Amino acid sequence: MNLLFLPLQSAATGVYLVGAVIFILVVFFFSMIRRYKRCPSDRILVVYGKTGGGQSAKCVHGGAAFIWPIIQDYEFLDLTPMSIEVNLTNALSKQNIRVNVPSRFTIGISTEPSVMQNAAERLLGLSLDAVQDLAQEIIFGQLRLVVASMDIEEINSDRDQFLSHITHSVEAELKKVGLKLINVNITDIHDESGYIEALGKEAAAKAINEAKVSVAQKVRDGSIGEANALQDQRIQVAAADANAVHGENTAKVQVANSNADRRSREAEAERIANAAEKVQAAKALEEAYAAEKIAEEARAKRKEAEQGADIIVPAKIDKQKIEIDAEAEAEQIRRIAKGQADAIFMKKEAEAKGLYEILTKQAQGLDQIVKAAGNNSKDAVLLLVADKLPELVKTQAEAIKNIKIDKVTVWENGGGKDGKSSTSNFISGMYKAVPPLQEMFDMAGMQLPEYLKGKDIEETKSTEENTPKPTTDKEE
Repeated sequence: MNLLFLPLQSAATGVYLVGAVIFILVVFFFSMIRRYKRCPSDRILVVYGKTGGGQSAKCVHGGAAFIWPIIQDYEFLDLTPMSIEVNLTNALSKQNIRVNVPSRFTIGISTEPSVMQNAAERLLGLSLDAVQDLAQEIIFGQLRLVVASMDIEEINSDRDQFLSHITHSVEAELKKVGLKLINVNITDIHDESGYIEALGKEAAAKAINEAKVSVAQKVRDGSIGEANALQDQRIQVAAADANAVHGENTAKVQVANSNADRRSREAEAERIANAAEKVQAAKALEEAYAAEKIAEEARAKRKEAEQGADIIVPAKIDKQKIEIDAEAEAEQIRRIAKGQADAIFMKKEAEAKGLYEILTKQAQGLDQIVKAAGNNSKDAVLLLVADKLPELVKTQAEAIKNIKIDKVTVWENGGGKDGKSSTSNFISGMYKAVPPLQEMFDMAGMQLPEYLKGKDIEETKSTEENTPKPTTDKEE
């Protein structure tokens, strides 16, 4: 029995837990629904607290908003219009005349976004009486400024301009606290000095005098009009009799003219009818010729179209084919040229790389030669020239190598300068035409052996014997 009771007890506990969770969720759901507030059209919903967007409050008109619990709260601003009686007394005008301006202003909280934000910041929580007192103070101040900026004549005569100035000044100040001016009604304007009343009397007297002058002018105009009417009557009666006689004579003349005109018109009509028949016949022929011309032109255009279809269309097809073939050939030539250019570029690039390697190796070799000469550039140059000396001698020999002398005939008398014959002088001069090695060696900074300078061997030996030899430490 205990074993059966334990599963039943655990199942009942689970049901209770599920029911409790569902109950909590339902309560939470309905509480959230109650936090969703709808704003009627005659109010403004102001949500304050943590609203985001850098604003102190969020205003909603004619919509709805969700009010987060704890971090947000809400209030309503009433949009009902308020009527404020403003009895301005002893206000100084521009002429320093004190006037009384009893008036009534109708105001209300504005629904413009920026002005509505001002109302939420400055009017939230105030009663209607407090709002009316604030608006009344603003209206009093602005109404005094408007009266001080205008003359009495302007205030009294041009009420529309006066109301316009009041509306412009008061509305601008009311917007700063979130209010809107709906209507302005000025009941009466008067002053204690009687200036306005005097202006009214002056205007009334002026109107009465103008009315009297107008009545006298009308009476005078009536008498003159009556005399003129009698004169016109007599003139018109006489003119009517004269016109009657003239009319009878004119009528007779007109009858005669009418008969003549009738006969002339009948003749003209006959002539016009005959001419019209001939013109119509000519027009009929002209239209027939024009129709034939149009038919011939249509036939010519049809033949021209047939010839165009037989000749021009094939020619256009051939032209398009030639253009396509030419474009294909040009594309092939461009591709071949591009391939050749790529090949030339690759070849030149390979040659440049090879030349770069050769120059690099030569530079490395020259660096080794300089190092072998003890880092002395002059000695390194001498080594290079000594290495190229066989080629220089070979080049000098090549200069006279290809000179072919088949036969030499010498006619001389055996005499010459310095004990030399003419033949020997000729051969020596020819040899001197060859570039001398002495200049090459001098440019390279080397000394040419004496026997290669053109001196005799014996002279060379005697020169060497007479030249003192350098002594060494051992000889000393």
